[in-house]
Amino acid sequence: MAAISLRNVVKRYGKGSSANQVIHGVNAEIADGEFIVIVGPSGCGKSTLLRMVAGLEEISGGDIAIGGKVVNQVEPADRDIAMVFQNYALYPHMSVRENMAYGLKIAKVPPPEIEARVQKAAKILEIGAFLDRKPRQLSGGQRQRVAMGRAIVRQPKVYLFDEPLSNLDAKLRAQTRLEIQKLHRELGVTSLFVTHDQVEAMTLAERMIVMNAGVMEQIGTPEDVYARPASTFVAGFIGSPPMNLLKGRAQGNRFEIDGQVWPLPVAAPRDGELILGVRPEHAQLADQGAWTLTVEVIEMLGAERLVYGHVGGALFTLRIEGTLTPPSVGSQVRIDAPAARIHWFDAASGKRVG
Repeated sequence: MAAISLRNVVKRYGKGSSANQVIHGVNAEIADGEFIVIVGPSGCGKSTLLRMVAGLEEISGGDIAIGGKVVNQVEPADRDIAMVFQNYALYPHMSVRENMAYGLKIAKVPPPEIEARVQKAAKILEIGAFLDRKPRQLSGGQRQRVAMGRAIVRQPKVYLFDEPLSNLDAKLRAQTRLEIQKLHRELGVTSLFVTHDQVEAMTLAERMIVMNAGVMEQIGTPEDVYARPASTFVAGFIGSPPMNLLKGRAQGNRFEIDGQVWPLPVAAPRDGELILGVRPEHAQLADQGAWTLTVEVIEMLGAERLVYGHVGGALFTLRIEGTLTPPSVGSQVRIDAPAARIHWFDAASGKRVG
């Protein structure tokens, strides 16, 4: 096992003035045995960052250290990492046992040790009954477990997962997430897991790195990132439905948006152009609420309902319990939010100010 250190890591494609920089100075310290999820939309640089840790992409600037050793110039095979890809990459002509053992065989590990490692990994992943089958005889979830088993038998210092669940259906994704959590608890190996799915990120991560256009927007526990997003990007990306973000002008206990003045439960952190944020579940219906919501659409989701509408000219989503009688479409209702649940962001930079 080993800690990972990312120190001002930069990636550029091309040279000189025409160079395209896709990773902008990422800094992170990942503890030995920690499970980190790198999450962000497509094209944000998360897989590129992972591939630089693996040695599959060259580093344009900064340092990457594994176990205290800078590995910028170290070949992938010598970094003591194991990678699990999205597409399984199993050899179709080999059995499950042979697929899992192949890397060890190439490394000239003694056959009795190979068999012991394969059996242990198969027991952990509950694929012992499939060891003599070919990949074509397995389901997608079983193939992904074989791919993870092939990584486990390597006994590396670091596991790297590059969107390994993307090819699975929703039910299998949920099941495999649980298996990955159990696997990490049992093995305790430092792991980096890349995904664009915020549900995967929130459920798997001990800490998460939120990427946006090659920039690390925030690193923290899922609870911290959700409760105190560092920017409007994080606030809008983490959480489903996303946080309501309303741009207006603050002055003391007043917030003006689209010509309407709203009273605030406490004064804004400063006067001037700001963005007010409130999550759908933290807003609430209130007889004497501060703001008026014009209801446009209602979604029934079983245990809860989502009420969509406008507050002034701004889109707004309200989450209410499914047992409550919902407002009717076209009606106007009063809503409010506790002072502790209101977030403030700078209107120009999008960074958190309170």
